[in-house]
Amino acid sequence: MTAEYPNASQYKDRHGVTRWRFRRNGKQRSLPGQPGDPDFERAYEDAAAGFGGKKTEIVPLPGASLPESFGAAWKGVVTTSAWKAHDAATKSKNTYLAEMWLHSQVAPGVAALWKDMPVRDMRRRHLKALISQYSDTPHKAKHLVVTIRKMLEYALDQEWIEIDPSYKLKHRPDYKGWRAWKVGEIEKFEERWPIGTTPRLAYSIALWLGNRREDVATLRWDQQCVRTIIQNGEARRVEGFTVEQGKGDGGELFLPISPMLAEVLDATERRGETVLVNAYGNPFSIKSMTGMMAHWTKMAGMGPGCTLHGLRKTLGKLMAEGGATTRQLMKVLGHENIEHAELYSREAEQALLATEGMDKVTTLMSGRKKRG
Repeated sequence: MTAEYPNASQYKDRHGVTRWRFRRNGKQRSLPGQPGDPDFERAYEDAAAGFGGKKTEIVPLPGASLPESFGAAWKGVVTTSAWKAHDAATKSKNTYLAEMWLHSQVAPGVAALWKDMPVRDMRRRHLKALISQYSDTPHKAKHLVVTIRKMLEYALDQEWIEIDPSYKLKHRPDYKGWRAWKVGEIEKFEERWPIGTTPRLAYSIALWLGNRREDVATLRWDQQCVRTIIQNGEARRVEGFTVEQGKGDGGELFLPISPMLAEVLDATERRGETVLVNAYGNPFSIKSMTGMMAHWTKMAGMGPGCTLHGLRKTLGKLMAEGGATTRQLMKVLGHENIEHAELYSREAEQALLATEGMDKVTTLMSGRKKRG
């Protein structure tokens, strides 16, 4: 041992060659070469730093994300203006799906999580496998892909990737969503729940205003107003509700009160700020509306499929069958995308044209029969 190299000492091996070693706390390590050699100096410093001292523990910070990973991308998503413009329900749904996926394993038996994976490693096959994994719940698969796509779009904006692997990826369910109510179902519900009952009021708001679930639950009496519109060159005063959409573009809509809805509202006692209140005089929670409508339809002896959102589709279908334009449909239902509103128009047009076409065939055959 020398003063210049504490804990280092020399010895002779079995071949009589002089060698150096580092010894401390009962542990030893061989040192290459002789003092002054670069390899010796480096090995001595490593030994002095590694023996006897407490090994530094690496503790990841809570919520820490690796650079350019999906975890980092999600952190970026929630800071964007597009995210801040979403309603609370959309944020909650997307956050739940994102956290669920980010903390899931990349593959069965693999410890790595998606949150730590670099975005650049995502491939189209990964997304297709994810969709296949949720084949029994296709709507969940659709919403999850939409959530992941937000991270991919953020990564594109940050130039972490150059290509979006989800581009034109088919992720929508193959079957239609909530369907419109049938005529017989409407009649059955109205027979069970007459005007003056809470179920009839909720049903009427959803049907005759075309409101979404959150707008049905939060509709207030002070939103009722009268607008003057110019129609065919003449002024006309129209009573309606001014609704600030919870979804869509978040814009304000003026929705006229039809005679069908007016009849129900006139029979409704005002017991709170909101039009719709429960037995205690309090507003219904937004989430409870779905379950309540399922309960009311069941009590009316109706089968599954008659949903609150289906009433909104029923109004769109009735408007299209009545000859409303696509733009009129968009303004009532608050659709941003013209293709969404055209679904109602195309369905009504197809039925009308098909009926008119078959009428012509019937007329032709009737004429031949008479001549025969």
